[in-house]
Amino acid sequence: MASQKIVLVTGGNHGIGYETVKAFLESDKSYHVLLGSRSLEKGKLAIENLHKECPESTNTVEAVQIDLTSDESIEKAFEQVKTNQGHIDALINNAGVALDAECAAGRVSLRDSFTKVYDVNVAGTQVLTWTFIPLLLKSSDPRLIFVAGLSQINQASESYFPTPHQPAGWPKNIEFETIGYRCSKTALNMLMLDWSHKLKADGVKVWGVGPGFLLTGLGNLQEKVKEMGAKHPSIGGRLMRSVVEGERDADVGKLINKDGLSRF
Repeated sequence: MASQKIVLVTGGNHGIGYETVKAFLESDKSYHVLLGSRSLEKGKLAIENLHKECPESTNTVEAVQIDLTSDESIEKAFEQVKTNQGHIDALINNAGVALDAECAAGRVSLRDSFTKVYDVNVAGTQVLTWTFIPLLLKSSDPRLIFVAGLSQINQASESYFPTPHQPAGWPKNIEFETIGYRCSKTALNMLMLDWSHKLKADGVKVWGVGPGFLLTGLGNLQEKVKEMGAKHPSIGGRLMRSVVEGERDADVGKLINKDGLSRF
């Protein structure tokens, strides 16, 4: 157990986070994975499923309750990990929320579709990272990952996926709205750059990792996303593991994807 690398994955009970935890369990390297979940019950259920899917894994996993909107929850998670493991070797900031579809359906206000998403995806991620840095700095090979989204702002107008050109007039009928989520992920890219700068002298390797357009439960739009060609989230999980295992060390401080570098 002492030789196991400790990896904390936020939002690890579903989607890309779940597949990331699974990828570490399937690795031939030794890991103990901390599966962060807002609901401890859902985290434990995810672990039950992981054990069924990875019955021969010698790596280990435990649930950690983490609600990114609660400083108290983040502090309790920190104390749990500090007491039980004493350090972490990698922090994968995966947890996130999207409320654009809820706004389009009239269940969430336009303002809340931005502010609540920023509270989780940006402010919550920042607070969690700031809180856990002392444990990360105790690692001999510390790694910090921010999971990026559709956050590039310099795309050509014709390729502004997934929102096509709209006809003149108001209101616009946008079938797959993502702007609040995308803005939050663009802000997350700046967090990555800032932490890479802050921690350079400490030897912490920092990345923004874009997993691609994958099928997850984000925004409760699984069927629509599937129709649009989203791929299985395991692609993202394996990518996160490859970064932790050193395959992208030449790209530290950058926004990367499975094929190379992404533009900001």
